[in-house]
Amino acid sequence: MDSTQPLASQIDLIIDGVSVGAFQKWTITLCALVAFVDGFDAQAIAFVAPVISQEWAVDIAAFGPVFGAGLLGLTVGAFLFGPIADRVGRKPMIVASVVIFGLGSLATAFAADVGQLIAYRSLTGFGLGGAMPNVIALTAEYAPKRVRAFVVTLMFCGFPFGAVIGGLISAWTIAIYGWTSVFVAGGVLPLLLVPALLVALPESIRFLASRDSRRADALALLVRIDPSAQSHLSDSPLAPAYGPQDRVASARLFQDGRGTGTLFLWMAFFCNLLVLYFLINWLPSVLQRAGIPLERAIIATVLLNAGGVVGGLTFSRLIDRFGPVRVLAAAYLGAAILVAAIGFQWSTVSVALAVVFAAGFSVIGAQFGINAFAAEYYPTSLRATGVGAALGVGRIGSIVGPVVGGFLLGMKLETGLLFAIAAAPALVAGLAILGAKRTPANKLSVNGR
Repeated sequence: MDSTQPLASQIDLIIDGVSVGAFQKWTITLCALVAFVDGFDAQAIAFVAPVISQEWAVDIAAFGPVFGAGLLGLTVGAFLFGPIADRVGRKPMIVASVVIFGLGSLATAFAADVGQLIAYRSLTGFGLGGAMPNVIALTAEYAPKRVRAFVVTLMFCGFPFGAVIGGLISAWTIAIYGWTSVFVAGGVLPLLLVPALLVALPESIRFLASRDSRRADALALLVRIDPSAQSHLSDSPLAPAYGPQDRVASARLFQDGRGTGTLFLWMAFFCNLLVLYFLINWLPSVLQRAGIPLERAIIATVLLNAGGVVGGLTFSRLIDRFGPVRVLAAAYLGAAILVAAIGFQWSTVSVALAVVFAAGFSVIGAQFGINAFAAEYYPTSLRATGVGAALGVGRIGSIVGPVVGGFLLGMKLETGLLFAIAAAPALVAGLAILGAKRTPANKLSVNGR
């Protein structure tokens, strides 16, 4: 290793040249636990909405604004916390986000009407939205390039796994303790995680390397990754600075050949999350309306997220091998077909649940893949900003999905037509990915240079 190389270059050489060690695995595990509690809290309102609707004698269609409020908070959090993290560090923003959505979930347990639900879900969403771009960015920065998409996806599996566990717990606790128990659990779990994050979660190593006052911290982390690097690092020039001088970091998303790709990424995120959150928020209610018992309807949402875990791991390995464009375009085509198929009149509930699992495989699996794609697309100085902005635009789609879903449910549309309409944005997402293929920055990312 050449000690005259900038420290940033040596970081890349060390991380890409060694296997994923215990220190990196622990870091990724902590990020996955944040994703887990994020997924638990994001899904919680969908599990309890039918119960609250009956208890409060409120039409289920009225929960569209409740879903939308939480997702609006997600949008604001993603847009705000990403750029701040690129300036002050990933770790403080992750911790702050977890505290915010933990407290927001606890507050939701004490809501007495729809208006209070809207307020508390907005606060919860704000924290949820701030956490995700930063755990994605931090995981990407500690993962070797050769397996980065897979590692980011493996970490992000915490999100649907949290939703799966949330569904299994909710189906049991709602019947025994009532709907408030779901939000109490959703508040206590993240707050219990905060001490571990404060003590054990490392800061972004590339962020530290760009600060002269934090150089020693960056070197110490590099040695934890590869002890043999100690003798080569002391004379390394400081990494090129980033962050403090970039007062308008968001504008740089459109510079250096990234502009067109950024817009196409935003379009794909918007459409994917529109479909995803339509399914996450309305699937239990729509299936219950179609005659499936609530317990089975909740299990359907569990299967949706379980399918996403399998799909995400499958797609990430394919992306690491073949690049993101072909894999994601095929995933979105499959997603459109399978989402529309949920609305068919299937002969048995078991077949319908299998279709839901397959739809989750494509829709949520593709979201995993595009998260990894976005983290790879942007350089370190813009990674949290770029991922946060893409997720923020996507969150607009996640707001539109549930709100439009509530409007369509209010129209009493036939179930098959409802899911056919929901499938259309997946096709648009596939076209956007194909469009992103043509951008110079994307070409660099796909080819690994």
